[in-house]
Amino acid sequence: MRKAAIDRSTKETSIRIRLVIEGRGRYKVSTGIRFFDHMLELFAHHGGFDLDLSANGDLDVDQHHTVEDVGIGLGQAFAQALGNKRGILRAGYFVMPMDETLGLAAVDFSGRTAAVVDTKVRTRVVGDLQSELVHDFFDGFARGANANVHARILYGRSNHHKLEALFKAFARALRAACWRDQQMKRLLPSTKGLL
Repeated sequence: MRKAAIDRSTKETSIRIRLVIEGRGRYKVSTGIRFFDHMLELFAHHGGFDLDLSANGDLDVDQHHTVEDVGIGLGQAFAQALGNKRGILRAGYFVMPMDETLGLAAVDFSGRTAAVVDTKVRTRVVGDLQSELVHDFFDGFARGANANVHARILYGRSNHHKLEALFKAFARALRAACWRDQQMKRLLPSTKGLL
């Protein structure tokens, strides 16, 4: 069973993450931002990951440090749990319908960092989450995991549905990228010999 424990503290945030990749979609999440909690809960459930995550941040300043640092910590947790990455598919993608909205996500545990995000959300806040920070979450994850992350809404009306579709697509793309292929179990998924 691949699992990780991350304890990350800075002057701005204190984050504790326990992750099991082959989980049952169980979660306990508390960041102080309820809509963000909701996104992380459905992320765990739809990815089939067990996630215990608590974050205490300087929300009196704003939400940026908390959201970004949770992304970094969660990326580090996946990197730790995947270890040397032998036998994993490495890359995965998923297209997620959410009623009138269609979102897609693609992930590659390439050892290189990149994040391209287009939420198509044009309001400042969704629920109690500053919507521009969704990009910072995915960027933080990419940096923490040394991965490429692409998350995009193709179309949609509801801003809630747009973000929900992205987090669900991301979870399922990660599930695919983490999947172990028995035919490739000794193979590092790179011709460079390094990830």
